[in-house]
Amino acid sequence: MSVIGPRPPAHVLDNPALASLTGPHAHFAERRGRVLRYPVDVSPWLALPDEPEARDWADLAALAGAGAEVPLNGYCGDVPEDWEITFHVGGVQLVDDGLAAAPDAEAVRLGPPDVPEMLDLVGRTQPGPFLPRTVEMGTYLGIRREGALVAMAGERLRPPGWTEISAVCTDPAARGQGLAGRLILAVAHGIRERGDTPFLHTSARNTNAIRLYESLGFRLRRTTSFLAAKAPQRLTDGRAAVPVG
Repeated sequence: MSVIGPRPPAHVLDNPALASLTGPHAHFAERRGRVLRYPVDVSPWLALPDEPEARDWADLAALAGAGAEVPLNGYCGDVPEDWEITFHVGGVQLVDDGLAAAPDAEAVRLGPPDVPEMLDLVGRTQPGPFLPRTVEMGTYLGIRREGALVAMAGERLRPPGWTEISAVCTDPAARGQGLAGRLILAVAHGIRERGDTPFLHTSARNTNAIRLYESLGFRLRRTTSFLAAKAPQRLTDGRAAVPVG
């Protein structure tokens, strides 16, 4: 007779938002029950427990607001049947596996005064969510040409021992010069200097970005999901769950 052993402990990168909001980014956390989120002007990431129950989904709806669209990035479980899935695309999580991390002489530190330019660059390049206070999540570096910000990259989630590289983008007129790769390695250098390991997420469809990241020294750790769902107007007990699929 076979015996099923204890379930292995989860890795912090399996639920990175939860690990971040209960760890180095705890000062950002807004909480209702076991559900945590970043302030809505900092990041759309929020954290469900590893195995959410009906009460957790009710708390999530109350925290987000009835009928609100809620990002569930990285969540791969079931969604209650009275929640409407509005977005679902495959993603990948990659981790440092030999990055040649190094500072970059042309990279400059970006901060709150640079946010209007950063938001403008993000709006033109669409690297993913970047909000008015996202810059507070960690170090952001940029490259300027003739005074204009043409490329940037920075830090987002902070699970213990790890830091996510995010908001990697380059103005279309400055592409093909290797700026994104240089900034990734410069941000990674700062991450390693404080003893953390870099990681990142991207869409599984973004094959060009995945090739760049792998060429720099990232390796695939796992596949994941970028998911959003609309909360119901009212919640009831005893709801069934439907697969994300």
